[in-house]
Amino acid sequence: MDWTFDLGWFIGGLVILIAGGLVIIFHRQIGDNLASGVRSYDRIKLVGVITIIVGFLVTANLHTLILGAILSLFFH
Repeated sequence: MDWTFDLGWFIGGLVILIAGGLVIIFHRQIGDNLASGVRSYDRIKLVGVITIIVGFLVTANLHTLILGAILSLFFH
């Protein structure tokens, strides 16, 4: 598979990165209002970090290479 740049995936990845950053910035407010408070702060920050990692992969359009490699292991 070849890597190609796509402006749509780049913009989508930036949106995902911003969303993950906002989750990390406002993790206390999210935990207090939507989850079970102090117990869930670390889990919410973990979700934010995972979202940022996925955002980087989507921004660089590497998610298609990774998904293609994983799918090729199961389906020849």
